[in-house]
Amino acid sequence: MTFEIIDFHTHPFLDERTNIAAHKSFCNMSCDNTKEIFKSLGVFKICGSVISLSKKESFEDIRKNNDEALSLAELYGAFYIPGFHVHPGCVEESISEIRRMSSHGVKLCGELVPYLDGWEDYSSEEFSAILRELAKHNMIVSLHSMESYDDAMDEMLLSHRDVIVVGAHPGEYPDFIRHIERMKKFENYYLDISGLGPHRYGMLRRAIDEVGEDRILFGSDFPTCSPATFIGSVLLDPLLSDSEKEKIFSLNARKLLNI
Repeated sequence: MTFEIIDFHTHPFLDERTNIAAHKSFCNMSCDNTKEIFKSLGVFKICGSVISLSKKESFEDIRKNNDEALSLAELYGAFYIPGFHVHPGCVEESISEIRRMSSHGVKLCGELVPYLDGWEDYSSEEFSAILRELAKHNMIVSLHSMESYDDAMDEMLLSHRDVIVVGAHPGEYPDFIRHIERMKKFENYYLDISGLGPHRYGMLRRAIDEVGEDRILFGSDFPTCSPATFIGSVLLDPLLSDSEKEKIFSLNARKLLNI
C-alpha cells in the first residue's frame, strides 16, 4: 500500500540564518531543493514555522520569522502550510499578528518553542489572552513539550478546551506517558511523533491502544531531524495496520486542517 504523507512538524527556511540543521554543511540542503527532498520521500505537504536560534531582541525579530513563513508559502504554494509565532511578553503585538496571519488564511500557530524566545509559562494570563484570540480565529496551536512545561500545559488545557493543541515530541518513557495521560483527559490535545520516541519499539502501538489512532500526527522536525527516520518508524512498524498508518501519515492531519 502506498501512503500519502503530510509532515505536520517542520521548520523550513529561506536562508542559512534560519536553517537549524546541525549538519547542514553536509546535506546539500537549500530553500530551493527542500520541496524536492520531501517529495522524494513521499511527503506531499508540510506544516510548521520558521525558527531562528539567535536571541530575539524584540517582537520585530519574531515578526520577521513570520514574514519569512509567508514568503515560503508564496514560493512553495499548496505544498507548505505556514505556522507563525507569538510571544506572551508582547500580548498586543501577538494579537495583532494573529489577526494579520488570519487575514492571509493561516490557521496554524507554532511550533512555539518558549526557550528559544525567552519565555516558559504556558499557563500565564498573558498566554491565556493570546489563546483566547487564537480561539476566535479557529487556529490550531503547536507547542514544544518538555518535562519542565508539563504542569503548565495541563493547566492551560484545562482552561482552554476550545483550542486544538498539538504537543510536539513524544519524548522518552516518562514524557510519553504524560502525553498519554493528557490525551485521555483532554480531547482537544493531539500528539505529533517528531523528535524522541518513535524509535522505542511499541510506542506507537501503545499510543493507539490507549487513546486511539485519531489524534496522532506524523511529524519529523525537519531540518533538525531526517524525515526518513520518522517515515520508517511508521511505514515499517509491524505492530501497526495499514489503516492506522494511513491515519498517522495523513488522514488525521487532513481532518484537523480541513484539507
